[in-house]
Amino acid sequence: MGRAAGPRGRRKILKQEAAPSTGEDPPLRASQYHSFTYHETETLRKSLLAWYDRCKRDLPWRRLASIESDLDKRAYAVWVSEVMLQQTQVATVIDYYNKWMKTWPTLQHLAQTSLEEVNEKWSGLGYYSRGRRLHEGAQKVVSELKGQMPRSAEELQKLLPGVGRYTAGAVASISYGQVTGVVDGNVIRVLCRLRTIGADSSRPVVTDRLWDLANALVDPGRPGDFNQAMMELGATVCTPKKPLCSECPLQGQCRAHKRVEVELASAVDKLVKGRAEPKAKNIGDIEECDLVPGSCALCASPSEPWDSTLGVANFPRKSAKKPSRVEQTVTCVWERRGEQDEPEYLIVQRPSSGLLAGMWEFPSMLLEKELSVKDREGALSAYLQAVTGQAVPLKELRHAGEVIHIFSHIHQTYLVYFLPGNHAENFPAKEETERPVSRWVTKKQFLLSAVPTAMKKILKLCESKSFGNSNMSRKRKSDIAAVQPPAGRIKTETEKQPSIQRFFKPATKK
Repeated sequence: MGRAAGPRGRRKILKQEAAPSTGEDPPLRASQYHSFTYHETETLRKSLLAWYDRCKRDLPWRRLASIESDLDKRAYAVWVSEVMLQQTQVATVIDYYNKWMKTWPTLQHLAQTSLEEVNEKWSGLGYYSRGRRLHEGAQKVVSELKGQMPRSAEELQKLLPGVGRYTAGAVASISYGQVTGVVDGNVIRVLCRLRTIGADSSRPVVTDRLWDLANALVDPGRPGDFNQAMMELGATVCTPKKPLCSECPLQGQCRAHKRVEVELASAVDKLVKGRAEPKAKNIGDIEECDLVPGSCALCASPSEPWDSTLGVANFPRKSAKKPSRVEQTVTCVWERRGEQDEPEYLIVQRPSSGLLAGMWEFPSMLLEKELSVKDREGALSAYLQAVTGQAVPLKELRHAGEVIHIFSHIHQTYLVYFLPGNHAENFPAKEETERPVSRWVTKKQFLLSAVPTAMKKILKLCESKSFGNSNMSRKRKSDIAAVQPPAGRIKTETEKQPSIQRFFKPATKK
């Protein structure tokens, strides 16, 4: 690709492009201005990989992939890391990854465990369907593929549940050296800034073009390292806000940065001379897309002008966010007195498919419509009886408040009730009835179970309330009394410790 035409040549191009109107909008095209020449590609590969070798972070999955000679073990290790890293920060993932690989070091180990154990290990990481799909994928590889991971991006995407184009490309390039690019949020940001791609990256025509660019740029000698370098650059240097352009190894090829320099030079020139000179005279001709404004599929819409306060962060443009679905769920924290007067709570297992599949929660019921207080309490009482087989008097339900939890696509409001149930008994097993699987757990057991973050918020809310003679209130009062010093004297550390130890004391098996 040569340089764009100068001012005179550009006027000629614009005249050629502005064909007589036929009454229909012409199809959008992608200008070569948004691509890389052969020389630019070679320079980019060399600069990026040299930077990666100097600056890459020391991460456990990278270490494991670099020393593991068994292709199946290597691919499994990379697959787990890529799934965990989806919409989750690296700092959060590291500890989860290390524990996961220690517990299930191979596909075979993961395939033999239960979904409940997977959910417990995943608890707190969010987006729980990721762990479930890893588990399902491991079982499929062991039972249907003779324990061998698919050996190409195409096969990985085709055969493994939950593996999309990005994950397949990452696993194949890093584990097998397949020459294929990857496109994730970090790569989108880097490419859009390098080539000033301002169109909505979620549009199919833009997404396809970004994948074309990624596949054209990937280094054939080190495809896995190159893909990791692109993602590393986006994560640590070319960040969404306050990018570190001065540390970027690709600054010389970044057209967004060139645009910032042009704007800055123009502003300085205006201050010095008191007026703005034409850019072509002040700083020389710069490349621009040679298509008629509004006709390039990769350029920003004319209605979205350059914002000088954002600089390179003008790219990529943010797509319109879809509004979250609003839901209400009524939830009951049912407490009883267990052995040694320790509070126990009833939890119910969610269905094996759908949102938070297989996880444990306090008895909860999604409200199809907004109900009055009396009606929702009646509905909750009926639901509790259906779950447990025991009648629940409405007068015993005590409103604790509301907990709001935001899922990726749901704005969920939990209407929380507390039920002191000293009379509660163990309920018949699911095999004997058609009720959901349920069990009584201590607080420690609850926190170690595969429970969503929202349920932990709900328990914390109930603990902050005072419900008269409830077990929760009595337990809290006894804890306070145990560490309360005589009047006029400050508590010592040794006086505080017994209460803490007793609070986390393991439950005695029945």
